[in-house]
Amino acid sequence: MKLVKSLLLGSAAGLIAVGGAQAADLPVKAKAVEYVKICSLYGAGFYYIPGTDTCIKLGGYLRAEVALNTNSDYGAQTTTNNGSRNRLTNYYTMRAREDFNIDTRTATEYGVVRTFFDGVFSWTTGNYQGLGSATGGTQYSGTLGLNAAGTGLAGSSGGAVNSTDGNTSGGSLGVYYAFIQFAGFTMGKAVSQFDAPWNNYPGNNYDSLVGGSGTVTGVNQFSYTADFGQGITAAFSAEDATQYYQAGNLNMTGATAAGMVGGAYGTNAIGGSRSPNLVAMLRVDQAWGLFQASVAAHDNHVGYYGATELTGHPDDKWGWAVQLALSIKNIPTGAGDVINIQGVYTDGATRYNFQNLAGSSYSMFGNSGTAYQSVGFANAPDTVYVTGSSQETVKTWGFRGAYTHNWDPYWNTAIYGAYAQAQFGSLGKTTLCGVGGAGGVFGGLAGVTGCNPDFAIGQAGIITRWTPVKNLTFSADLAWTHLDQKYSGTVGVTPSSVTAKPTAFYELKDQDTVTLLLRAQRNW
Repeated sequence: MKLVKSLLLGSAAGLIAVGGAQAADLPVKAKAVEYVKICSLYGAGFYYIPGTDTCIKLGGYLRAEVALNTNSDYGAQTTTNNGSRNRLTNYYTMRAREDFNIDTRTATEYGVVRTFFDGVFSWTTGNYQGLGSATGGTQYSGTLGLNAAGTGLAGSSGGAVNSTDGNTSGGSLGVYYAFIQFAGFTMGKAVSQFDAPWNNYPGNNYDSLVGGSGTVTGVNQFSYTADFGQGITAAFSAEDATQYYQAGNLNMTGATAAGMVGGAYGTNAIGGSRSPNLVAMLRVDQAWGLFQASVAAHDNHVGYYGATELTGHPDDKWGWAVQLALSIKNIPTGAGDVINIQGVYTDGATRYNFQNLAGSSYSMFGNSGTAYQSVGFANAPDTVYVTGSSQETVKTWGFRGAYTHNWDPYWNTAIYGAYAQAQFGSLGKTTLCGVGGAGGVFGGLAGVTGCNPDFAIGQAGIITRWTPVKNLTFSADLAWTHLDQKYSGTVGVTPSSVTAKPTAFYELKDQDTVTLLLRAQRNW
């Protein structure tokens, strides 16, 4: 009995020892997994970054599009090999683009701290332009075909060579927005406080509308916005003028007839950055719609009259712009229908009317019944001058607008239009055309019966969109542009070699162009 008892106790002790060893080998109890939580403070799509009180939202879109009858996916046939309308002109331009944006927000005792970034990855059809060589060589001017020095690789015997050296498969990267918002301040690259909320798009996809400001890819700024409640806000801003607001300060002493036909009215001599553009804006945004008034001041700072400091320079000349914008909602034609309109006047600040994506230089060729071909050209810089003179501002005015109608939840159509006019002063008209239309750089040429650098641009378009499922939209946008220039007669001239146009007689007349933009876009 004692022997059996000893065996049982020994076995129990062994089992307890083994059990203790196994318990010692078990892992320590893990902490609870911290799952991503929905943040409902700032609308749909926000989540808390784990371990923080910061909310984040990721978004963007993927877009595929083709533009017909243009060398640019957003513009008309208005300049260089695009406006030449010959074998160097694209019948189509294609683009694929991915947009990616990051929006973060954190609640603080001073209000919400927000950061926003928006970047794009694009692949776009490029262009070939003439070299003026006896063998008809061309040069690529797109995102491919760049050598280490960043210049196009020329072909031989009528050909052209492409290279992807130094490129991301020939594509391009871009930064649209990158800014911080805190206690009413906006610091970084954001839409200009001058712009209407719809930027260049009162109802269209077409990028090149005149008649108002449009920094659709943002401009560096330091701004303060005051909120008075009930949808009333005011903003004051200092914005970088260098990238998007320089239409040109032209020394007309260097103007030539051939240059003018190409849309160049002299030598551009913009100086270094001295002052940002100063902007003020007042906005009322309520259920009935929106009203906005904006003003801006722009410093025209020129380099020198000649190649060195000893040649002297004109004094700075301040320009300015004022814009009114109106949006009318809840109109009786249907739910969601809207009318957006705006008007602008500038004096020495042309980019607030002929915005950056539209440009303000034109050289367009067409058919003629009296000469080799016809040509229409124009230019609207900020200021003009001649060696020894002061700067003279160029004045412009314009408007644009659109009416959008929703046929049903899946289809809508917008009709839109724009108009802008540029007017030169006495110095510009005398230098380029001479007093009374005779003499000057261009007016004194044989065959020129009318000479006036003033001009106007008229535009009209229609777009239809189909959204079969949420966040997937197909659209077709047809846009017409008319150049109403004030030159008349016939002129013998040698155009720029990049257009492959010969020395010949050209009829001076207005020009028209039409572009069709087809787009598929998936937002996420």
